[in-house]
Amino acid sequence: MSRIGRKSVNIKDVTVTQKGNTVFVKGKLGDLSLDVHPNISVEIEGDELLVKRPNNSRENRSLHGLTRALIQNMVTGVTEGYSKTLNIIGVGYRAELKGKNMLLNIGYSHPIYFIPPDEITLEIPSNTQVVIKGINKELVGLVAAKIRSFRKPEPYKGKGIKYSDEIIVRKAGKTAGA
Repeated sequence: MSRIGRKSVNIKDVTVTQKGNTVFVKGKLGDLSLDVHPNISVEIEGDELLVKRPNNSRENRSLHGLTRALIQNMVTGVTEGYSKTLNIIGVGYRAELKGKNMLLNIGYSHPIYFIPPDEITLEIPSNTQVVIKGINKELVGLVAAKIRSFRKPEPYKGKGIKYSDEIIVRKAGKTAGA
């Protein structure tokens, strides 16, 4: 049995409904839905949700833990939400909000104008820090990766956009010849 798939999902603070192969989760921050594979069954028993598989085939074993993890991520998202923090490092590099959209000056000859999806909110506590918040874990990570891809951190001076918990392995620069 899958160790993750065997665990039950606590659904005390949320409303979970199932219609066919679709699971709907509604909480204080919003609502999300997930289309479950036809081989996997989802059972709601009181304050717990159980994910079950019909047999031990390779496909069903992999879908078992995946489905349980996706449902747990939805429950966490609608109750607490997810956030990722990006740091902008470099002389003159900065970000600013223009309404809901973000304007980035990161060393190119032109500014970059980023329009986030509707489910995502951007916060800029300082002009070198960007906080991405939302209820969908996958979408928060996707937006953070997209913003980071505009200027990845380089290994010599560390300039660029990096995750707040990311460690950049530095390389030694050129040394003067003897």
